[in-house]
Amino acid sequence: MDERMRRWRLVLGNEADPETGTTLSAADKSVDAALAALYDAEPGEQGPGRSAGLGSSAPRVARWLGDIRQYFPSTVVQVMQRDAVERLGITRMLMEPELLGAVEPDVHLVSTLLALNEVMPEETKQTARDVVGRVVAELEARLAERTRAAVTGALDRAGRTTRPRHSDIDWDRTIRANLKHFSPALGTIVPDRLVGYARRNHSVQRDIVLAIDQSGSMAESVVYASLFGAVLGSIRTLRTSLVVFDTAVVDLTDQLEDPVDVLFGTQLGGGTDINRALAYCEELVTKPADTVMVLISDLYEGGVREEMLRRARALAESGVQLIALLALADSGTPSYDAENAAALAELGIPTFACTPDLFPDLMAAAIRHEDIAGWAATNLS
Repeated sequence: MDERMRRWRLVLGNEADPETGTTLSAADKSVDAALAALYDAEPGEQGPGRSAGLGSSAPRVARWLGDIRQYFPSTVVQVMQRDAVERLGITRMLMEPELLGAVEPDVHLVSTLLALNEVMPEETKQTARDVVGRVVAELEARLAERTRAAVTGALDRAGRTTRPRHSDIDWDRTIRANLKHFSPALGTIVPDRLVGYARRNHSVQRDIVLAIDQSGSMAESVVYASLFGAVLGSIRTLRTSLVVFDTAVVDLTDQLEDPVDVLFGTQLGGGTDINRALAYCEELVTKPADTVMVLISDLYEGGVREEMLRRARALAESGVQLIALLALADSGTPSYDAENAAALAELGIPTFACTPDLFPDLMAAAIRHEDIAGWAATNLS
């Protein structure tokens, strides 16, 4: 069979025109059956679809999970698992330890588990924690060390001195500061003053406040923000606070040592009161000029919009480096309240979405008091 026709037959399923003569091999029929079990059922069906379906049998779901892991790469498996939960409502496949253990974990699965946390049977919760722990460990391996390096490097270089040791001289800035002292006779610059990095300071140099919107649409951002909160919390020269909110506000700072505990301390879903969250975070600010506050929200405000904007303006005018992230995720263009985003931007508050891979550089730029709007225009275009 022509490979292109074979692929089209697998994509179209039983809806393919039988006159095309695309007869599937025994192996392809198994692949087709796994696809049909998911995609030949109407969204919301719990039982069998037109030609297949996962049904309500736990062994059948377990076999299907095993089949798709055999037939497809892990990236495709993750998409199919997510589609199974969304299209067929098969939350039971995440509610039984033996099934949960067979699932290929990813950020989206973690989001689903967190959403089901309150209704999950006790015997499943430890398995769920293990699955979440695996995903967190993978994300930490990818992001944690880079975050620590970027942030500690920014902290070390944030201080400047005009009497640096030779090893601490910032030659680029020293040369630029002394261009007017060029000596034609010597053919070189004779520096009038040196610019260098101050000696490393081990005391707290910056306060970081992460305010995370835990409404259902922000699920992926909650996962990444919780991980970054734990990483930032491990840096001694930062004082990191992590606050999650919907219509209520919960301070999870005391759980920052374990990002899994932070994640299970969230409760996805519900409304959004950004104004109330900012009011709480405002109380955490003791040194405005040395505070970076990151509001991670799609900005769909359920509270008092005018008060939210007034409070955001007051924070920015006090000297707080306030940044509004519309998403902290890899999943493409986010949905957000464009009117509120524009209003914050008009107040001079940088407002944009950011991927997890760029978040360490963003925090480093904020710590160095760089122009964050300019940084975003350069790095996120």
